[in-house]
Amino acid sequence: MTAVDLPAVPRVLIAEADPWSRDLLKQVLLNVRCDARLDVCADGQHAATLLGEKTYDLILADWELPGVDGLSLLRSVRQKRRSLPFILLSSRNDSASVREALPLAPTAYLTRPLNMESLTQRLQDLLLNEGESVYCEIPPLAPGMTLPAFLERRREVCDGAPLRVDVKAAVQHSLGPEGLDLKQLEDQVHSDPQITAVLIAAANSAGYHGTPVQTLPEALHKLVPGQSMNLILGLALKHNVVLGDPGLVAYAERHWQLSQDSADYARRLARMLELDHERCYSACILHRLGDLALLRCLEDWRQGGGALDDQTIGESLDAFGAAYGSALRTRWRLPLELRQLIAGIYSLEGGVYSREALVVNLAVQMARLTEHEGLEELAGSKTARLLKVGLPELTRVRKT
Repeated sequence: MTAVDLPAVPRVLIAEADPWSRDLLKQVLLNVRCDARLDVCADGQHAATLLGEKTYDLILADWELPGVDGLSLLRSVRQKRRSLPFILLSSRNDSASVREALPLAPTAYLTRPLNMESLTQRLQDLLLNEGESVYCEIPPLAPGMTLPAFLERRREVCDGAPLRVDVKAAVQHSLGPEGLDLKQLEDQVHSDPQITAVLIAAANSAGYHGTPVQTLPEALHKLVPGQSMNLILGLALKHNVVLGDPGLVAYAERHWQLSQDSADYARRLARMLELDHERCYSACILHRLGDLALLRCLEDWRQGGGALDDQTIGESLDAFGAAYGSALRTRWRLPLELRQLIAGIYSLEGGVYSREALVVNLAVQMARLTEHEGLEELAGSKTARLLKVGLPELTRVRKT
């Protein structure tokens, strides 16, 4: 495809089995051509069906697709359209695999972890004329749309929370002469609920097996460094990852701070009691993910022309925040054990709870205290009694 025969609006097929890699490819492509008509699928048979039904201007397919693999798709396409741009993605970087693919003339053969700059440049060359850029206006709200109806619709499809951390700066700071320093990267991003949730979810996706991952350090070590870096950088490409409305920013700052304070208290308490402090930290840093995701959707509402004030924000959080969090944790398939630990933050009524659940519940109660409130009442609470911690221990945790 050359500059003279570029379609006005290109149609692109993305075939990728891993949901997080699929979403990353989608975001990179839309960052180049926000108007592209996209079809995405998770297996080769579905991709083959779509290829039989529609005419595409570009295909991105993973060699390791289940069912019909990407190389077979490329072979089928080349029998009909020799010049159709086809980017083949693969984890195979050995010379034998390259020799097997080259006779089918892929437009590009990209190995994982992907080089994001190289992929972006390829897409720009294929989808844009020289010097061209495409601007997509934010669509207005549908006539008669109410805020509750808007939020109800967005709950099952929202992209998660806004970013607290400057991801480009975090990655750049973590790059050294020998590549990405995972410990340095963890130090840079551990306070960000969105990054933590995405990396944990990605590390538990279909492409990875073994014991469920419940913490950021575990996720970073299970994912290869390049994949972690790409997923983090890909988050910055998404819509409204940085809030623009001052009222929304103020609410987000409060929720971020509550998450951070809770996580810090939980880590100290868990260490004191010789419990799993990383799991406790993880549960607390994620427990406001739904409220933050809701704030991001309220930014969409505002940009679409909807009215927004402090009372509306507060009422929306009360009505939808918990439901957004539950929907995200389920849809992203965060491990059941981690979800149960987060649930312990909100309720300990009935049933038998682990000591970690008691820790996170007590930590969040501590974080909610104002600077003028003491710890005496909390020290006498049922949660503190079950953990066998008193005022001296809580005071030490608060002051550490």
